[in-house]
Amino acid sequence: MGDLGWIAYPKNGWEEIGEVDENYAPIHTYQVCKVMEQNQNNWLLTSWISNEGASRIFIELKFTLRDCNSLPGGLGTCKETFNMYYFESDDEDGRNIKENQYIKIDTIAADESFTELDLGDRVMKLNTEVRDVGPLTKKGFYLAFQDVGACIALVSVRVYYKKCPSVIRNLARFPDTITGADSSQLLEVSGICINHSVTDEAPKMHCSAEGEWLVPIGKCLCKAGYEEKNNTCQAPSPVSSVKKGKITKNSISLSWQEPDRPNGIILEYEIKYFEKDQETSYTIIKSKETTITADGLKPGSAYVFQIRARTAAGYGGFSRRFEFETSPVSVAASSDQSQIPIIVVSVTVGVILLAVVIGFLLSGSCCDHGCGWASSLRAVAYPSLTWRCGYSKAKQDPEEEKMHFHNGHIKLPGVRTYIDPHTYEDPNQAVHEFAKEIEASCITIERVIGAGEFGEVCSGRLKLQGKREFPVAIKTLKVGYTEKQRRDFLGEASIMGQFDHPNIIHLEGVVTKSKPVMIVTEYMENGSLDTFLKKNDGQFTVIQLVGMLRGIASGMKYLSDMGYVHRDLAARNILINSNLVCKVSDFGLSRVLEDDPEAAYTTRGGKIPIRWTAPEAISFRKFTSASDVWSYGIVMWEVMFYGERPYWEMTNQDVIKAVEEGYRLPSPMDCPAALYQLMLDCWQKDRNSRPKFDEIVSMLDKLIRNPSSLKTLVNASSRVSNLLVEHSPVGSGAYRSVGEWLEAIKMGRYTEIFMENGYSSMDAVAQVTLEDLRRLGVTLVGHQKKIMNSLQEMKVQLVNGMVPL
Repeated sequence: MGDLGWIAYPKNGWEEIGEVDENYAPIHTYQVCKVMEQNQNNWLLTSWISNEGASRIFIELKFTLRDCNSLPGGLGTCKETFNMYYFESDDEDGRNIKENQYIKIDTIAADESFTELDLGDRVMKLNTEVRDVGPLTKKGFYLAFQDVGACIALVSVRVYYKKCPSVIRNLARFPDTITGADSSQLLEVSGICINHSVTDEAPKMHCSAEGEWLVPIGKCLCKAGYEEKNNTCQAPSPVSSVKKGKITKNSISLSWQEPDRPNGIILEYEIKYFEKDQETSYTIIKSKETTITADGLKPGSAYVFQIRARTAAGYGGFSRRFEFETSPVSVAASSDQSQIPIIVVSVTVGVILLAVVIGFLLSGSCCDHGCGWASSLRAVAYPSLTWRCGYSKAKQDPEEEKMHFHNGHIKLPGVRTYIDPHTYEDPNQAVHEFAKEIEASCITIERVIGAGEFGEVCSGRLKLQGKREFPVAIKTLKVGYTEKQRRDFLGEASIMGQFDHPNIIHLEGVVTKSKPVMIVTEYMENGSLDTFLKKNDGQFTVIQLVGMLRGIASGMKYLSDMGYVHRDLAARNILINSNLVCKVSDFGLSRVLEDDPEAAYTTRGGKIPIRWTAPEAISFRKFTSASDVWSYGIVMWEVMFYGERPYWEMTNQDVIKAVEEGYRLPSPMDCPAALYQLMLDCWQKDRNSRPKFDEIVSMLDKLIRNPSSLKTLVNASSRVSNLLVEHSPVGSGAYRSVGEWLEAIKMGRYTEIFMENGYSSMDAVAQVTLEDLRRLGVTLVGHQKKIMNSLQEMKVQLVNGMVPL
C-alpha cells in the first residue's frame, strides 16, 4: 500500500519509488514506464480527500515525462500524455469503484520532456499543471491517474481550495469564506461589528472566486466617546486634571496629567481652545508633552480649553472645559503701544513698494511662466508662506502642529490648486515638475491592448528600485511625431501628475529621454467602464452599480475642489480595475477654472462630445464644474443602462434640438427612483440649479447606507416607449391655475406675489428657480423646499409621461 495509502491497478503498473532530485534531495514519486507493451491501462487511485466544505477545488501536478523519440523502439505504442479523473463520495468506502464511474478532468500533456542525455546530466525537466473541479456536492472525493503507455514520474500532487481570509474592514469582522463553485461568482458575506461599534444594518462584502474581498457595502460606526483608528474603536479615557501655569497678556501655559486609563501608549495630545462665546472659531495644537503654551491671545480675555489623548487605537474624548483668562493691558503699556500701528503701517508701505520694484526685476525668473511680482507681494503680505507658481504651502515646524478652524472649516494661508501646463513657456518644464522620469530599462512591454490618439496603448510591468515589479499601462508616442504632438501627448501627463486620489487614474511617470516617448500609469484590469458593462450586462446588483457611481463622483469632487474641469466625462473615459473601483481618466480635453468658482471660459474650438455635454457648453462653449455635473448625469444613465449609447441612434443635431426643447433621457429599466431623480437634477437647464459634486457624493453615500431607499423603482407603467420623452402642452394637466397649485401644497399665501411678478401660468411657474423664490420674498427654507420639491416632482412626472401640469 506504500506510505500514502494509494492503490495501483494493476499492481505491475504504477510503482511507488523513493529517489533523489538533481540536488540529491530525497523525493517520493509514483512512476510507470510500460512503453514497450501495447494496450496499457494503468490506474493510480488516491485515498479519500475531504473538500472541507469547498465546492471548487484545484489540483496542481508536478511530473516528468520522457520524450518518446529518445526511446529505443516501441515508438508505435509510446504516449506523451496521461489522464486525470475524480469521483465524489461522502465517505472512504467508495474507492474500489469501476473505471467508468470516474469523471474525467483532463488529459495532461508535458510542456517539456526529458531524454536519455538529460538523465546522464541529472537534469529533471519538471512540468507543472493546474486544473480545477467544481461544483462539488459531496463531502469528499478521490483522484485517479490513468497511464495509457507513457514513461512518467508523478512527483507532486497538491490539492487545495481558495478562500477569502478573515479580515476587519469598515469596523466589521468578516470570517474566513470559501469561494464559490463558479469562476465568476461573487459571494455576499455579512460582517459583524467589532467592539465599541454599531450599525443599523450589517455591512457586507463580496468574496470573489480568486479569494479576494470586493465591493464593500455599508460600515459600522464607533459608539459615542470612541473614534475610529486603524480599524478599531479602543479609546483612552479623557484628561481629567488641567492646571494653569504662566499667564501673560498674550499667552496661557497649561499642564495636565496622563489619563487614568490610557488604554495604550499615549502618542500625542490634542488641545482645542477658543475665546469664550466664540466656539465656532477655534484653534487646535498638537503636543507630545503634557504641557503647552497657547500664544497670540487677546489681553484681558477669557479662553476655554479642552484636551484629549491619542493612542494607536485613536483619540479619546475631550476633557471637560477649563476656562482661563489672559492678563489685562496696563495703562502705561497701552499708551506706549499707541504709536505702534503708525510705525507698522509706515514700515509695511515701504516694504511693499520695495517688493514691487524687486518683483518687476525678478518676474522673469520666478517660474518661467508668470508668478512675477504678485508672488513677491504675497510673500510680503504673508511672510510665513513660500509661494511657488500657482499654489502656496505653509512652512511647518516639525515639532509643532497648529490649525485654525472657523465655522467648521480649516483656515489655511494657501491651498494647492491645479496649475494649467499650457501657461508654461516651456512645456518640458511642466512635465518634469509634475511627472517623474522613468528609465526605459525599468519597463517591460508585454502586449498591445488598444490604440490612442498619439500611438499604441500597451500593458506591461514596471520595476522600480527597491520595489516589487507591478503591472502598468503604457501609452506610447508614435514614430514621426511633430513637436506639437509631443507637447500635447506629454501635456496629459503634466495634468495627471498633479492629482492624487483613489478615484483618479494614477500616473507612475514618463519616459522622455529615450524613444519611444511613454506615459506610464497604473493598470486597470477591466478596461473602460462602458465596454466592461456591456460585457457584463445585468450581472451586478444595484448597490454595486451605485458603488461605481459613488467612486466616479468622489473623483470628480476632487477635481472640482482643485478648480478643474474635465469636459469629457463619459463611461468610455472611466477605467475600472479588478476590485470594481472606478477611476476618472483621459484628460485630453480638460482645462482649468479661474479662482472665481462661477467662472467659465470659452474654448478655441475643438470637438465637443455632444451626447455628454451640457447645453450651455454646446451653445456658448462655456464650461464649468456644473457642465461636468451634467455629463456625470449621462454617465449615471450609461451605468444603469449597462453601457447603452445615450440617445441611441439619434443624430447629434437631433440631440441638441431635443435637449434645448427640454427633452430628457427616460429612466433605464428597473432604475431606482432616487437615482433617476438625481440624473434629472444633473440635467437642470439652469446650471446653478444642478447639485455640486460634494452633494452628489453625500447623496450616494446615504443611498448606500440605506439600501431600502433603492427599492422604489421608477414605475414601469409610466415609462414611455419612444426614445425620448415628449411633452404634452404644459398646463393641460391636473392644476388649472397657479393659485390652485399653491393651495394644493398649502402655500396659497404666495399666490398674489406670484401673480404680481408675472408667474400667472403653470408654463411660467415651471421655470421658477430657487433664486427666483428668494427674489419673490419666499425666505423660509421650509417653504422654499416645499415649493421646489413640488415643481421637481411635477417635472419628473412630466418626463415620465404623466404630465400633471
